Amino acid sequence: MRALRAGTRTLDLNRRIAVMAIVNRTPDSFYDRGATYALDAAVAAGTAAFDAGADLVDVGGVKFAPGPPVPVEEECARVIPVVEALAPHGLVSVDTFHPEVAVAAMAAGAAVINDTTGLHDPRMADVVAAGNAALVIAHSLAAPRTQHPLPHYDDVVADVLAFLRDRVALATAHGVPEDRIIVDPGHDLNKNTRQTLELTRRLGEFQELDLPLLVALSNKDFIGETLDRERGDRLPGSLAAAAWCVAHGARLVRVHNVRETVDAMRMIEAIEGWREPVYELHNTRPEGND
Repeated sequence: MRALRAGTRTLDLNRRIAVMAIVNRTPDSFYDRGATYALDAAVAAGTAAFDAGADLVDVGGVKFAPGPPVPVEEECARVIPVVEALAPHGLVSVDTFHPEVAVAAMAAGAAVINDTTGLHDPRMADVVAAGNAALVIAHSLAAPRTQHPLPHYDDVVADVLAFLRDRVALATAHGVPEDRIIVDPGHDLNKNTRQTLELTRRLGEFQELDLPLLVALSNKDFIGETLDRERGDRLPGSLAAAAWCVAHGARLVRVHNVRETVDAMRMIEAIEGWREPVYELHNTRPEGND
């Protein structure tokens, strides 16, 4: 797996699982219901995420779910101050499908642009190519903020792979280097629970793309429907799904519960032999300490 360039940083994801924390500066986010909509709350949440060990913080000003359009000016007013406040502390990503917002975000210090519409607007590839940010290309089917009821796939993995191959080719044709591209199969995005479970089960097939693989599955409905758990009670399922995905090739995980996920990912890294324990005392002294 090649190293990922994001802004002025290079992430070696061969021996590192990057945790991307979610900060939604929206009044109607699906998980926190607007808890970080206020500017000070959003900045505090991002700072706390970095303190808890997040490698990146992903800031969003418009949720993916269907709804009325949010003007570009309003989206910029929501996300740009957060980017400016957080960029000195670590890698900041901006979740947007508007090229104009991406331009402003990169100028403010964003190192990653996360397009959950998979380059629905090809101009996004142009603006990212002109900057130095990494680009997340996620799979989804619907036009931005619209419904896609009863999604059908002949083979969900084959169809998503074909989509991602096509959009990666589009991005590179527009000048985005491959070492600045991340792919996301889009858990639950225009997919029902059975389709998302199959996507997860066969995640290893996405390694053929030879690009860093991001999974955004934290607290999503496929977990709730699988376990019969409400939105606030999906952490164990989220951690299990994240661990499965990492074992099958994912190298970035986008999450709400940062501290718990960081611990889980660092534990996987230690088991793999990619990192050393912070300290060693157990059974290292002649007197024993069982």
